[in-house]
Amino acid sequence: MTIHGFQKLTLLDFPGHVACTVFTAGCNLRCPFCHNALLVTDIQPGDRIPEEDVLSFLAKRKGLLDGVAVTGGEPLLQPDLPAFLKKVRDLGFAVKLDTNGCFPDRLRAVLDAGLVDYAAMDIKNTPEKYAETVGIEGFDPTPVRESAALLMESGIDYEFRTTVVAELHTVRDIGEIASWLCGAKRYFLQNFVDSGGLIGEGLHAPKREDLFAMLDEARKALPCAALRGVD
Repeated sequence: MTIHGFQKLTLLDFPGHVACTVFTAGCNLRCPFCHNALLVTDIQPGDRIPEEDVLSFLAKRKGLLDGVAVTGGEPLLQPDLPAFLKKVRDLGFAVKLDTNGCFPDRLRAVLDAGLVDYAAMDIKNTPEKYAETVGIEGFDPTPVRESAALLMESGIDYEFRTTVVAELHTVRDIGEIASWLCGAKRYFLQNFVDSGGLIGEGLHAPKREDLFAMLDEARKALPCAALRGVD
């Protein structure tokens, strides 16, 4: 596993669990608003954290932590992710996986192997605006659609989420996304926060009233829709 970040305690990343967060390096997308951009564009070999160090930490935290959130970057790019998740599960921890949904076959493999308890999948935008939003010219969102359908049929716990950026999302866009995800368990609109060092420039969070208008529109198709990161 190419691990380039490790947060030893989180009460937010894995709903219902006292967890730690493992950050993998590398991503196939170049979202201009990515808050973990250094894990995408500036991967330094010297920052790598040995997998054994993470597993040793977990072995000493049994009874104190009960979950591990694996995020990135894009974790499903890691060829040895299934082996790592099995080691985490064998230590007695629940697993949350964050993914951009671009690799449905790999997602299906870890789900079928029973290695994931909770999945969080990013829905970047409407299919028509995906290429612009992920920073990849000509991007085909078909695999993302397949991954979304897979999660909705999987039987595991999951959520979908969209990071909302004023320059990239409209109320109508959010309504179209919610219609696409009709029947989903959970859908969150996450307020964009400029963490610095972004891939793109000139991006802003939507106005508060626009966020609530987006929420109202989403709830027409997805009554479960909620805001995240909004006071």
